[in-house]
Amino acid sequence: MSHVRVGPRAVTRSVAFLTAGVLAVPALAGCTSDEPAGKPLAAQDVAAAARSRVADGGTLRWAVDSVPETLNAFQADADDTTNRVAQAVLPSMYRTDETGRAARNPDYLESAEVVDTEPKQVVVYKLNQQAVWSDGREIGAADFAAQWRALSGKDSAYWTARNAGYDRIEKVERGGSDLEVKVTFSRPYADWQSLFTPLYPKDVTGTPDAFNDGARRELKVTAGPFAVQKVDTKDDEVVLAGNPRWWGEPAKLEQIVLRAVPRDKRVSELVAGKLDLAEVDPETADEVGLAAGPRDAGTGTPLMGPQGTPAAGAPGSPLAGTQGRSAAQALRSWALANGSDEEAAEEEVLAREERRETEAKAQRRQRALSGFEVRKSLEPAYTQLALNGADGPLADERVRRAVARALDRKKLAEAVLKPLGLPAEPVGSHVALAGQPAYADGSGALGDQNAKEARALLADAGWVPGGPVKKTEKGEKAAGAEGDGEKEKDGKKSEGDDGDGTYIVGEDGKNPGDGGDSGDGEDGKNPGDGGDSGDGENGEGGAKAGDAESGEKHSSGKNTAQGGAPGAYAPKGTAAPAAAAAPVAKDGKALTLRFVLPSGPGSEALRTVAGRVSDMLDEIGIDTAITKVPDESYFKDHIASGEYDLALYSWPATAFPATDARPVYAKPVPAADGSLNVAQNYTRVGTDQVDQLFDRAMSTLDGKEARDLLRKADSRIWAAAGSVPLYQRPQLTAARKDLANAGAFGFETPVYEDMGFLKKGARGPRPAASPSS
Repeated sequence: MSHVRVGPRAVTRSVAFLTAGVLAVPALAGCTSDEPAGKPLAAQDVAAAARSRVADGGTLRWAVDSVPETLNAFQADADDTTNRVAQAVLPSMYRTDETGRAARNPDYLESAEVVDTEPKQVVVYKLNQQAVWSDGREIGAADFAAQWRALSGKDSAYWTARNAGYDRIEKVERGGSDLEVKVTFSRPYADWQSLFTPLYPKDVTGTPDAFNDGARRELKVTAGPFAVQKVDTKDDEVVLAGNPRWWGEPAKLEQIVLRAVPRDKRVSELVAGKLDLAEVDPETADEVGLAAGPRDAGTGTPLMGPQGTPAAGAPGSPLAGTQGRSAAQALRSWALANGSDEEAAEEEVLAREERRETEAKAQRRQRALSGFEVRKSLEPAYTQLALNGADGPLADERVRRAVARALDRKKLAEAVLKPLGLPAEPVGSHVALAGQPAYADGSGALGDQNAKEARALLADAGWVPGGPVKKTEKGEKAAGAEGDGEKEKDGKKSEGDDGDGTYIVGEDGKNPGDGGDSGDGEDGKNPGDGGDSGDGENGEGGAKAGDAESGEKHSSGKNTAQGGAPGAYAPKGTAAPAAAAAPVAKDGKALTLRFVLPSGPGSEALRTVAGRVSDMLDEIGIDTAITKVPDESYFKDHIASGEYDLALYSWPATAFPATDARPVYAKPVPAADGSLNVAQNYTRVGTDQVDQLFDRAMSTLDGKEARDLLRKADSRIWAAAGSVPLYQRPQLTAARKDLANAGAFGFETPVYEDMGFLKKGARGPRPAASPSS
C-alpha cells in the first residue's frame, strides 16, 4: 500500500499517511455503553517469545522507507525512520502499550506524579538511578531543562517543528536529589506525559547550533539499548549497535541495520536473503503466505489448494494459475510436441522449455520465501476521506454532509480489510481508535448512510437533479472540477431496467459489469473488473479502480474488458443494479468533484476505495473527476496546498489526542500576510467550538472530564463533515520465521532489546495471533 508519511510523535500529524478507505456502524465488539472505548480491534503479531528462548547475537536487517535526513525527532524533516532510531537509542519517559495508552518506562523512570495543582501544576520525575548517557554522565535535570528551552518556542534560533506542551512550562529545576526533576507549568497541561519523549542529551539541545545541525547525521551521545554506529547514505542504511553502557536487559541482537528499500522492491530483497523484516503490500503478503504454507513432502510444492492439493499456479496443480497448467492444456501441449507438424512441434518444445525454466524460477522464489511468514495487525492510524471546505461546492456544509451520508463505510472497510483476514470495522472517531480511552463512536452526529437524505441535503443547497446544464465553453470547468494531472471521468452506470425491476443478463444489450450499487446493498458489478483488493464478495467501484490501472475511459458506460459475454455472470432473473441518480446541477453547472489520488505503485487499495466512493456518490447525482498525480507531489502540491475536493490519506492516532489532534481540526485563521494559516487542518473546515473543547481537554487534569470533552469535540467534527474516518490501516509484515518479538506491533512501542532470533531448540510452530474480542 502506498504511503506518504510525516514524522514521528515529536512532529505528530505533521505528515499524513497515504491510504485507502468506512459509516453507519453497529457497536464495536466488546464495547458497552459503560465502556465505549472497547478493546483494540486486533492484537499485535510479533511472535512473542521469552528472552530465554532468544539467542544472543545476530544482525536484524529491517526495511525502512528512507534513510532519515535528520536524527533530531523534533525537526520538520524528521520521518518514521528518525522515530525508529530514537526509540532504540534515546530515553523515553513513557511508551505506548498494546491498548494505545501511555505507560511509564521503568528503564528511565521510577515514578512521575503531579504533586501540586494550585497555584500551579507541578510534576516531579524520579529517574532510574542507573540511567546514564553513553559518555557515563547521569541523565538529569540539566537535560530536561535544555530540551524545554529548545522547544519552548521562545527562542526562534531553534529550528523546531512544534512546541506543544513545552510552551506551557514555566521552569524546570533539580528536585530533592540529583535523581529528581521538578517541572512547573504556567498553565495546566493534561498531556504532560507526552513530554521528554524522546529525551536528547543537553549536548544536542543546549545551543541552537547543536540543535539545528549537531544531530542530523550522527548522535554521539545516546542512552538506549542500542547506539547509532553510522548513517550510510551511500548504502542507504542506518546501523545500530549494542550500547555497552546500557543498564537494562541487554540487547539480544548485536546489530540492527535499517535498510532503505522501496516497497515495490522488498519482495525481491526478501527472496535474495537481504532482509529479515519488512512491511509489505497485500500482494507480497499473499505470495509470502503461499510460500510459507504446507508443502508436499516429495516435491516441495505448496499445498494450499482444496483438500491439500497443490495450490493454483503451482506445478501439479489441477487448477490453472500464473505458472500452472490445466490437464487439458498439458494434453494439448503433449499432442503438439509429438504431432506430425514439425514446425508446430518445434515451437511447442521451445515453449515447454521456457515454461519449465519459468516454473523452476518460481519454485526457487517460493523456497526462498518459505522461510518467512506474514505477521499482521492494524496500525495505530486510520484512513479518512477528506473534503476540502475552503471553496467551491464543498464550502457548503450541506454538500459535505450529503457526500458523507452517501458513503457505506462498512463496505469500504470490508473491501480493504476483509481479504486480509483483519477485522473490518469502520472507525467511529477522529481523535482515537478502538481500545484507546478517548474512543467512542461519534458518527451519530452526522447520521447513518442514507442516499435519500443525502439527496435532500443537496436539494436544500440548490443542487437538484435534471436541472439545465449550460454547455461549457472551452477551458470552463464544471463546478468543483479543477486541477491538473492525469484525469479520469466517471463512467456512467447502465440503466439495466426492463420496466418491472428484473434484470435479464444479455437481454438488454448491456454489459453486466455496468451499473451501480443496487438499492438493497447488493452489488451488480462484473466480478472480473479490476481494482478490487481481493474481496470476492463485491464489486462496487471495480470498473473505476480497474480503469485507474489500465487507463481505459468508459465514457459510454460500456465495459470494454474481456469476459463481458451475455449471461456469463448472473443467472437469468437476477435483479438489475439500481440506476445511477440523475446528475445534480446548480446555476447551469453539474456538480463534479475533483478526486485526487497518487499514481505510483502500491496505490491499488486507494484506487479501489476511490472507485467505490465514486460509485456511491453517483447514486446521489454527484460526479467525480479522478486526477492521478505523482506520489512525491501528492501531499505537498495537492493536499497541503488545497488543490483537491476529495482525497484519501491517513492520520496516526496517539496516546495524547488533546495535544495531537487539535492542530488537525483547528479552525483556520488569517495570517499576517493575508494567507490562511491552516496548521495541519488540510480540509480547511473548523469551528470555534471545536477549538474550545480541545483547549479545555488539554487544560484539565481530570481524566474523565478530558475524555468527555474530546468525545464532544469529535461529535462536532463529525457534524461539520470536513473528514470522514473510514477504517484502521492494515499492517502487514513479512518476517523470518525464527525472528522473535518483532513484526506487526499495533499500538505498542517496540521493545528493541528483546528482538532476536530463536535458539535452535526453541523453534517450532507458534499459535496464530487472533483479533481481540
